[in-house]
Formats: sequence, C-alpha cells, structure tokens
Amino acid sequence: MFNGGKRRPGEGPESRSKNFSAAMKRLIKELRGLKFLVALGILLAVGGSILTIVAPGFIADLTDEVAKGLGFVPGVDINFDTVHGILILMVILYGSAALVELGEGLIMSHVSNVFARDLRERISKKINLLPLKYFDNHQTGDVLSRVTNDVDTVATSLNTSLSTIISEAALMIGVAIMMFVTNWTLALVAVGASIIGFIGMGAILGKSQKYFEMRQKELGKLNAHIEEVYSGLEIVKAYNGKADSDKKFDRLNKRVYTANQRSQFLSGLMSPIMIFIGNFGYVAVCIVGALLTADHIISFGVIVAFITYVRLFTSPLQRIAQSATSLQSAAAASERVFEFIDEKEMPQQKLTSQKIDKNSIRGDIEFRHVKFGYNDDKLIIKDFSAEAKAGQKIAIVGPTGAGKTTIVNLLMKFYDINSGDILIDNISTSEMSREEIHSLFTMVLQDTWVFAGTVRDNIVYNRRGISDDEVMKICDTVGLSHFIKTLPKGLSTDISENESISAGQKQLLTIARGMVEDAPFLILDEATSNVDTRTEELVQKAMDKLMQGRTSFIIAHRLSTIKNADLILVMNEGNIIETGNHNQLMKKKGFYADLYNSQFSL
Repeated sequence: MFNGGKRRPGEGPESRSKNFSAAMKRLIKELRGLKFLVALGILLAVGGSILTIVAPGFIADLTDEVAKGLGFVPGVDINFDTVHGILILMVILYGSAALVELGEGLIMSHVSNVFARDLRERISKKINLLPLKYFDNHQTGDVLSRVTNDVDTVATSLNTSLSTIISEAALMIGVAIMMFVTNWTLALVAVGASIIGFIGMGAILGKSQKYFEMRQKELGKLNAHIEEVYSGLEIVKAYNGKADSDKKFDRLNKRVYTANQRSQFLSGLMSPIMIFIGNFGYVAVCIVGALLTADHIISFGVIVAFITYVRLFTSPLQRIAQSATSLQSAAAASERVFEFIDEKEMPQQKLTSQKIDKNSIRGDIEFRHVKFGYNDDKLIIKDFSAEAKAGQKIAIVGPTGAGKTTIVNLLMKFYDINSGDILIDNISTSEMSREEIHSLFTMVLQDTWVFAGTVRDNIVYNRRGISDDEVMKICDTVGLSHFIKTLPKGLSTDISENESISAGQKQLLTIARGMVEDAPFLILDEATSNVDTRTEELVQKAMDKLMQGRTSFIIAHRLSTIKNADLILVMNEGNIIETGNHNQLMKKKGFYADLYNSQFSL
C-alpha cells in the first residue's frame, strides 16, 4: 500500500471529549440489536430479585415463631410444623433465586460477548472503508489500541458490569417496595441513608470520568510509541536513540500511570462510602426499630427482617459502585471505538452499469488536468496532464517530493482527486469501483511486505489455481529458485517478516508475487532498489518480459534503469516540466539531463 501522507511521528487529532452519560446512551443504542436477550436477562433479573426479596418476609414469621418458644410470648409454644414448612419454603425460594440468577448471568455474558464480536466485525469492515488519509493522520499504534485494547475493555466491562447493574438495580427496587410494604417508617430511614450514598456516587462519577478518558487516550499514545520503536528498532539502535526512546516511553508511561491512579483512586472511594452508608443504615434501623418495638408498633421479627432488607438494599449499592468503575472504563473506551466507527468513509462512487473486463482492456490511460492535495489548502499535484498508450513504458522521474508516488496513488484510486479526471480506455475512473481498478494493475513496490505463512502463500497471495510448477517457473525468472531450494521445505517453508531473510530476498518475493498477477497494467515503484547489481540485471530482464504487452508505469531514481522507456515524464513540484524519451531529453540539456549526469558525476 502506498503511504503518501505527510504525517510525522506523534501527529494526529485528539480524541473528542464526551461525557459518561453520552457514552452510555450510545452503548445502550448499540445494544438494541440484542434487545430480546437483554429483555430476557432483565426479566430473569427481576424474577431473581423477587424471589430474593420475598424470603426475608418469611424470616420475620420464622423469627416470631421461634420467639414463642423462647418465652417472648407467654403461654404459647413453638409450632415445629410451621417452622418446618417455613424452612422448606425458604430453601425453595433461595434455590430458585440462585438458578434464575445463574440463567440471567449466562444470558448477559452471552450478550456482552456477541456485542464484542459484532463490534470487531464492524471495525474490520470499517478499516477497508476508511480513506488512506485517515491512516496518514493517525499513528498505527493508536489505531491498533482502539481496535484491540479499547474493544477488549468494552467487552470485559460489559461482561462483568452489565448483568450486575441490571440484577442489582432490580433487587434494590424490589427491596425498597418490600420495605415500604413491611413498615414505611423504617423504609424511609433505610432509603434516606442510601440517598446520601447515591449523591456521593454521582459526585465521584462526575469527577473521575475525565481521568478514565485520559487513561485510554494516553494508553493509545503509549502503544503508538511502542509500535513505532519496535518497527524501527534497528534505526533506534544504529543511531543510539535508546536513551531518548526510553525517556519518551517513561514520560508516556507516567501519564498512563497518573491517569490510571487518579481514576482508580476516585472510583475506589465509592465502595468504602457505600459500606459506610450500609453500616449507617443498619444502626439507624436498629435504633428506630427498637423504639417502634418498645411502643408495640412492630414485632421483633420485623426488625430482623428489616436488617436483612437493609443488607439486601446496601449490598447492591456496593456492587453497583464497583460496577460503575468498570463502566467508566467501558464508556471511555467506547468513545474511542465509536469515534473510529463514525469516521468519515470513502465517498460513495457513482458507478456505471458497465463492468470492466480486464481481458478486453486496450491499455490506454490519460490524465486530464489532475489536481490533488493531501490537505485541501495545499496542492501537491497542481495541473498534471499526460497520456499513456497501450503497451508503452512510462517512466516517472524527478527529485524527492516531486509527486511521483502521488500520481500512482491517484491512478490506483487510493485517494480521490480534487479536480480533473483520469481515464482508462476513455472510461473515467470515477465511474469504476476501486476493486475494479485494483484488479487491472500489478504492483511491485519499493517497500517489501512478507506475512507469516509459507513461501508459496506469499507468492500466490490472493490468487487461486496456481500450481507449484507455475510458481517455480516465475521464481526461475526472477532468480529466486536457488534461495527456495536451500530452504528445508522449499515452497512449503514457513516464513515471516521476522525471519532472517535478506532485504533483497524479500524484494524478489514481492516481484514474484507481482508476476503471478495477470493484469493489463504494471506499476514498478523502485522495484529493484533493494537488490544487488547482478541480481538487478536478472530482475530487469524479468521485468522486461513482464512488461511485454502491458502499459507500464515505472518510478525510478536510478535513471539508468529507465533508458529504454517509451516516454519519460519529468516531474518537479507537482508539475510535468519535461517529456520525451531518454535521447530526446538528453539532447535538450535541461532538468532531466542535469539529473541524469549528476548520478554519474564524481
């Protein structure tokens, strides 16, 4: 893939700041596709809560019945049949509640896992719909952090918190109703104490959310730095950049540590506050309950039942407080994930109904007054016009930054032009899909790309029906067969980017990959830059065979490799300043002649 962007390391737009409420609304909206399972989980949560809160009412009856046998009610003996019946009923209630809660937990766990899976699938599709400009302006490590760390954070938080909050909220509501049914005075005491806890929780949530957002953002920057250093480790070592790299790592790591420490400290306050409120509720209920019992307004069993209710009411508060911490992480991570999903995609193409058959392509290409800039306020290609006839070899030369690779980027429709037009066989590329255009070109780039797989997989990448004999013939052509024969399993040998394969061997692999592709157009972007002179001669002969019958675009800095080109386009500052073949341009003694002679001057 071409990367014509001008992003420098560390550049990229900041994440948009959103609040916890907006993030949670978006998460709920995204869960609508699973609304049936979520509704079922909520019903089970409510059912489990009802079973759980009904049991304390029987505790009051059991306590009162036992109290009779202890002499609290003179002249009345304990009824063991009644006690036995109450105990059996309570076992059934608590057992049923446990089973229902288990079912609810499994359902909500399934919901969170399915949601995370769908989120990853959407991200995978989104990556292919984003323009290359997005990746020019965002560091690779930060993008990877969004699609891995942030998605995992959302999934884990939903898995551990969603079911907890739903079941505990249902339990709290049910307990509150039962408390008011049992005794409204004690209910007001218990609920009043809990309201204080809610106020404290809300205040802490508001203060700590910005640090959760900061943590995810800083974690993305840290991952970007790690990816950047790891991919260029040899350069870092060669230039003794370890100290500077470590210093930047320590600075970014400290920011992650600080944001994480502050967010965890503030959110960690919620659980102790809830415990304190719960204990305060116990004391208040005992004091008020004792006064009501002394006035014979309630029985001793009601106090026992209410203490159980207070425990059931405050425990959810503690668990909700803990889950809120996890949800804050999910909210901060989801902002970054949905920001990625909401990024502007490549514009929809107005395609003609005519399908392009690459087997019937003549091979003519025309650029008509093409203008383009990676940023709207700065044009890189200012007014580019050129024609390539079928079967011609078109060389594009010029100093670094002249716009050579950018022209190929536009031809491949990696970027959309600002104005003008590009035509293939008199058909505008604006009327052709990107996939159609890509199928018309074979590309051999300066930057090699080798993925984890066998040698054969790397050569026949994304092609079907290619036999080993055909692969070996291509390898013979590019001078790769000797290397393959030295491998323990030949074409079936597993390799990867980290294998000890020389830069030249990697380049030959990519050249062989390009030769497997049977397309009417060929793009060579410094394709022989990483091979030695002897190998270059062999590869150049293979390229000459490959270019036969194909319209070829050759980007080259070593001008000796394009002397036989049919047409040479000399570019400087985004414009064509000279055209002609090698001999014609040398006779002009202009920019090209100076550029050519400078490569052979002492």
